[in-house]
Amino acid sequence: MSEHLRTALALAASGVPVLPLQAGKVPIGNCRRCADNACGGRPNMKTPGPCACPAPCHAWAAATTNLHVLTSGPWQRAWQRASAVAYHPGGARLTVVDLDNADAIEWAREMLPATRTVPTTRGQHWIYWGAMPSSNAVRPGVDIKSTMAYARWLSPGTGAMTELPDTVRALAVRKPSTVRPAPHAVAVPAAVGDSECPHRTPTYLERGIAMAEQRITAASTAVHATVYRTFLAVLSAHGRCGCLTDTHIARLFTAAQAKGETARHCTDAWTNARTTLGL
Repeated sequence: MSEHLRTALALAASGVPVLPLQAGKVPIGNCRRCADNACGGRPNMKTPGPCACPAPCHAWAAATTNLHVLTSGPWQRAWQRASAVAYHPGGARLTVVDLDNADAIEWAREMLPATRTVPTTRGQHWIYWGAMPSSNAVRPGVDIKSTMAYARWLSPGTGAMTELPDTVRALAVRKPSTVRPAPHAVAVPAAVGDSECPHRTPTYLERGIAMAEQRITAASTAVHATVYRTFLAVLSAHGRCGCLTDTHIARLFTAAQAKGETARHCTDAWTNARTTLGL
């Protein structure tokens, strides 16, 4: 058993979802269809691609605490060529403030409450209890990694972990017009052509939304990933023809929030799914 796999198993056993990284801190596509980015994932496979696998097999969405999954099949082969271990902070209800240089570290020492600190190649990771939306470049040299993101595991770090402060949450807040605290309608392009949209058949659309609600409700682990995949599936089927209404979207958001997701996370997952599909 490799050192990276032993580390991954220890983290998974403590409730931290993990995944293997190859050289360059890039997630490994751990199924044949996604090897060498054949599935068409985002650059360097850092976000889930529109692959045909049963579930996303790379990036943050692949992170798992399932020990059997980690040690069998494609995962077993992936660990043999892994160069590092990564984890999904949001899946463990954590937030990593990634400080890339000395100036960023100095800023954190002045502005943020002390918490567990992990040295990195160029700076430090400050780790807080609590999850929030991830956001890059919130200020010079500072990234936030939590939900729908991954961070490299470097060491347990030092210091007592502190609750996520509002100061950090505020860093990821965009302009008020782009932050919506509740489910909302999303405008989608109309279908091309003059033919009637087949999805306007009430039974077809209702079945699809009901199945999506059931998929989210049935999730017992990896809720973040399940919500994202479900939104992606709904938009793949109905996002280009104008079938979805405020009511349909609100039903999906309500199901996700019943599983503990925040309204902000639902909005982010919906937006990311639209971006992935080019909507």
